[in-house]
Amino acid sequence: MGSCKASLLLALGFLVSSSSYCVGQSEWNVVQQLTSGQEVKVVLKEGGSRRGSFGSVNDTGVVIRAGKGEQTLSRDQVARILVKSKGHRRRNALIGAGIGAGAGLGAGASIDNNCSKTSIVCTGNKGKAILTPVFGLLGAGIGALIPSGGWREVYRSR
Repeated sequence: MGSCKASLLLALGFLVSSSSYCVGQSEWNVVQQLTSGQEVKVVLKEGGSRRGSFGSVNDTGVVIRAGKGEQTLSRDQVARILVKSKGHRRRNALIGAGIGAGAGLGAGASIDNNCSKTSIVCTGNKGKAILTPVFGLLGAGIGALIPSGGWREVYRSR
């Protein structure tokens, strides 16, 4: 059973690494599908990078807007182009709140269930009433802190 899990994890690793390889080796036509205004980062072959909003692209280069001006970079200069992905803090906070509330409900039910004749503390339903929202708020805070978004590579020169 243990070797089956290891094989499954190994196969999953190959799938993930091969899919990211395919994204990294994308063609220039993917850049042509970007929409004006998207936040991009262009990594240059000689080092350094340029960051701004996507302006336009043609077969010979890409135009980015940074500050008040535009900059045209030839395709020969470009090593990689990355696009800023949308963040999901609100979604992560809601998921964290749900998980936290469920954990709080379970912990509160466990505490509330320990109400025998030999028990010193008998809380009634206070454990569930207190721990559910407290754990839910903690989960929402932790979920909001989880990093999301980031940069996604859409082009890599060969």
